[in-house]
Amino acid sequence: LTNLQGRSIGLELPGYGVRPVRENEIGACNAICRQSHGYDRSQELEEAIAAGTARLVEHESRVLGYATVIGFRGHAVAETNQALKALIAAAGEFAGTGFILPSRNSELLHWCLSKGLRIVQQMTYMSLGMYREPKGCFLPSILA
Repeated sequence: LTNLQGRSIGLELPGYGVRPVRENEIGACNAICRQSHGYDRSQELEEAIAAGTARLVEHESRVLGYATVIGFRGHAVAETNQALKALIAAAGEFAGTGFILPSRNSELLHWCLSKGLRIVQQMTYMSLGMYREPKGCFLPSILA
């Protein structure tokens, strides 16, 4: 895992709209998380909606991903790297000590570096119990 920090990118990717998640969209967000991880993180998403930090990304009127917050204690999941880039680029700030990106996603890592973000820490992904390799694009949180 790579911990990235820097100033917000402040970029809008053409065709990818990022906006706050509404409560009636929790099901669509949970479906993307289940597709990637095999489970949803509904409680964290609901808490982020209540806190006003949850964002989703749409492309051609279809929800492609969401983030509870782009930061160390938040998580994000998307169907494509382009959708995850849109979430990162639209973040007003990177909460806490930046955000965590799986280093094996070299396309996204190189894109982040090209946008001026910097690597501040390399980390190891650890899991208790059975581990299922996530599918798709994601940013893990320090919490789970």
